[in-house]
Amino acid sequence: MAESAFDLVIRNGTIVDGSGAERFCGDIAVRDGRIAAVGKFAGNGAEEIDARDRVVTPGFVDIHTHYDGHATWANLLEPSSQHGVTTVVTGNCGVGFAPCREADRDALVRLMEGVEDIPEPVMARGLPWNWQSFPDYLDALDGRTFDVDVATQVPHAPLRVFVMGERALQRDPATAEDVAAMQALVREAISAGALGFSTSRSLNHKASDGTITPSYAAASDELAGIARGLAQQGKGVLQFISDFDDIDSEFAIVRRMARESGRPLSLSLLQLSQAPERWRKILDRVEQARAEGEPIRTQICGRPIGVMMGLDFSSNPFRSCAAYREVAHLGAAERRLALLEPARRQSILAEFTETRNAGPVIANREFAAMYEFGEVPDYEPSPSESIAARASAAGGDPSDLLYEVLVDRSGVIYIPAANYSGNSMAAIRTMLSHEASVLGLGDGGAHCGLLCDASLTTHMLARWAKRDQAGHEGSGMMPLEQVVHALTARTAETVGLTDRGRIAPGLRADFNVIDIDRIGLHRPEPVADLPGGAMRIGQRATGYDATIVAGQMTRRGGIHTGALPGRLVRGSHMHLHQT
Repeated sequence: MAESAFDLVIRNGTIVDGSGAERFCGDIAVRDGRIAAVGKFAGNGAEEIDARDRVVTPGFVDIHTHYDGHATWANLLEPSSQHGVTTVVTGNCGVGFAPCREADRDALVRLMEGVEDIPEPVMARGLPWNWQSFPDYLDALDGRTFDVDVATQVPHAPLRVFVMGERALQRDPATAEDVAAMQALVREAISAGALGFSTSRSLNHKASDGTITPSYAAASDELAGIARGLAQQGKGVLQFISDFDDIDSEFAIVRRMARESGRPLSLSLLQLSQAPERWRKILDRVEQARAEGEPIRTQICGRPIGVMMGLDFSSNPFRSCAAYREVAHLGAAERRLALLEPARRQSILAEFTETRNAGPVIANREFAAMYEFGEVPDYEPSPSESIAARASAAGGDPSDLLYEVLVDRSGVIYIPAANYSGNSMAAIRTMLSHEASVLGLGDGGAHCGLLCDASLTTHMLARWAKRDQAGHEGSGMMPLEQVVHALTARTAETVGLTDRGRIAPGLRADFNVIDIDRIGLHRPEPVADLPGGAMRIGQRATGYDATIVAGQMTRRGGIHTGALPGRLVRGSHMHLHQT
């Protein structure tokens, strides 16, 4: 039998190549983990996939995840890898686990638990701590295999603690010597393969003991000094998050970091419910900076961002009730049976009703902001679908309806918290269409019991690019080519991963084979796959026929095949210039 010319051939697919160019029909050949040919060519593959009536895209590149710990204990970086993602970037928001001395481990765990809702027992069981410096951490990851590729950034909080010790935790100002030491460590990390540096200036980013992230204390001089380290290396990117309560002073820091480094910077941009127009003012300043030649982009989310409530999730409105606490320790099935008992139900609802307008958890009792997720979740509900409106229309009590959804139906309650002021998608549409925007903020690996925005990639296809039954672009309002570009080449280029994100000869052989008419999301559900059997929120997808990483099929019909071709991606050889 003649030897195959290629390792893999994908035939007859509708190729959306990630560049934004119009789709075309053709074949793709793979050899040694790289794309060997696209279009029409001679030769067969040792393995062949018939992609007739399917869309073939590059693998998705998710640049905003928190798998810093997961990558040290897990091979499957789910849920991201279930949603067409073939490359993840960790180390965002200034939090992570390297560099780290043994004495500071607990502090970094508390910070990650508080900021990113990863339970301390999970990290205690999972983290091997077989590193101290950031290059050590990269070496530890380099010996592991995954179902996706993993790239890293240097997070500011552990860097600051590593250099300043207790003074960092007390949020003392950094001295010139401290800044020089941090700058040198960032240069070392970039040389070893980190893609860049991330920081947070958000008061919402607190450790589990309530202390604010150490990076919040960093003044402009400190951040500019660290940024100069990237300039000295001539490579790397910057990631920045802030509440922007004082827009002018915060954006002055952003611009100074961009100028001092000469490197691309992306900042998180959300529409906040408490300040629904602030995002526009931030975007105006981004436009001005870009017009003056500074490569600043905004990381955005293509859907409303909200928390989820469920009996097995972190947020449950009845947790504080005494009659609930009596059975909270039981397993899921046994606990639900106990909650279905009429007497217990009555006791819980009586206490809940009595206290629902008191105390700091009142936000969990604002029924007008609560919506029930169906089997196909609706992230854009109308006010008439709220728990308050539905209960009023039925002449009932919203507390009773909430209990019915969570207990009787084992349902999920969704509370939009950002990007959906006034139940409007206008802000998201503007952000998505802006030339400075790049998709991010999926937070894969984080907020284990609160949300599952790692499914954003699937949502982007289903919401913004899915065809209607007649084959036309439906309510998505964006061409499929534009959405795929946003999920692939756009994100890859933003962090300097120039070897992936497009379907072209010589590039990384990462693909999705998609039934675009079936692409969609299931209702979020509890999944107990963290160390020690701890729970996270998962969300299954439909419509992915195959996901391929480095030429190997990692998922078929959404099911992991057992292949683990993913590796650590070192960015030390990458160079980047962008606007």
